[in-house]
Amino acid sequence: MNLKGATSSAADGGNDPPAPKRNSKKPKYSRFTQQELPACKPILTPGWVITTFIFIGIIFIPIGLVSLFASERVVEIVDRYDKDCVPLNYSENMLAFIQSNETNKTCTRTLEVPKHMKNPVYVYYQLDNFYQNHRRYVKSRSDKQLRSKESETDTSSCNPEGTTPGGSPIVPCGLIAWSLFNDTYGFSINNQVLEVSKKNIAWKSDQDSKFGSDVFPKNFQNGSLIGGAKLDDKKPLSEQEDLIVWMRTAALPTFRKLYGKIEVDLEAKQVITVVIQNNYNTYSFGGKKKLVLSTTTWIGGKNDFLGIAYLTVGGMCLFFAISFILVYVIKPRPLGDPSFLSWNRNPSGHPN
Repeated sequence: MNLKGATSSAADGGNDPPAPKRNSKKPKYSRFTQQELPACKPILTPGWVITTFIFIGIIFIPIGLVSLFASERVVEIVDRYDKDCVPLNYSENMLAFIQSNETNKTCTRTLEVPKHMKNPVYVYYQLDNFYQNHRRYVKSRSDKQLRSKESETDTSSCNPEGTTPGGSPIVPCGLIAWSLFNDTYGFSINNQVLEVSKKNIAWKSDQDSKFGSDVFPKNFQNGSLIGGAKLDDKKPLSEQEDLIVWMRTAALPTFRKLYGKIEVDLEAKQVITVVIQNNYNTYSFGGKKKLVLSTTTWIGGKNDFLGIAYLTVGGMCLFFAISFILVYVIKPRPLGDPSFLSWNRNPSGHPN
C-alpha cells in the first residue's frame, strides 16, 4: 500500500507545472566584481612626501623663471585714446560727440618705440568693460546662416537684429555682428606709410568651417540704428577676417582682438604717427579703448601670470619640504606607532 501510494503521488507530482525561474541580480563571479584584484596602497612616508615636494619645486621654479624671461622679452606699446581723441568742447559730453554725424572723428597720435620690435608686429585693439559674454549677446547669432547660403532666412535666434522692417533677412544677423568694431588705424614713420596686413588674422578653422564662401552680406547695417562697421557686399563672409575675429566672443570684459600685422621691423626710438578714426561708441557704457602694438615670443604675447603661477607653486612646495624636514628632524615620530592614536591615550594620567 505504501509503495502504491508513493507511486501515485509521484505520478500526480509529475503533472505539476515547473516552478518559475527566479531572476537573480547576483553578478557572475569574477575577481573584478568581487573586488579581488591586486591593489597598490602606497604609504606616504616622510621621505616620499619630502622628496615629492622637492621634485615639484625643482621642476616648477625653472619653468617659471624661463616663462617670466620670455614674457619680459615681449615689447609692447599700449596707448589709450578714447578720452584724448575727444575735442575739449565735448569733454563733458563725449556721448554727443560720438553720436553726432557732423563731428570730425579723426585723431592723430604719436607712439615712440621703446625697444627694437622684430616683425611681425601685431596690432590689437583692446576694449575694457565690454561684456561679450552676456547671455543674450552671445546667443544673438545664427551659425547656420553664417555657414550656408541655404540658411539665409534662419534668423530666429538673432533678435533684435534678425530681419529688416520689411521682413527681409539680415546677413550676418544678430547683435554680435551688428556691434562689429569700426575704429580704424593708419600708421606711418617719417611720412612713409606702414602697411598693416589683414591676411591670416583669423583662425583658419573658423574661415573653413564656420563662415561660408557662398554667404555674402545682405541688408547689413542698413537700419536706422547703426551698431558698428559695415561689410563689403562683394566679399563672402569667409574672407571678411575682421568680422571672423570679432565673432569669436571674449570670456572676460577686458579683451584684445587682432586688428592686423606690421610686417617690418621697428627700431628703438622711432616715432610712429597713428591716424585713428574714432568711431566706436564705448562712451555710453563707460568703456575704454586702447591701441596695442606687440611682438611675441615662444610663450605668445606678454603674460606674467604663467611664470608667477609656476614660481608660486614651486616656492610653496620647497617651503613645505623644508618645513617637513625640520619637523622630522626636531620632533621625529615613529612610523605606524599605535600609541599616537587618540583612543590609546589616557588624558587623565590614570590607568583604566
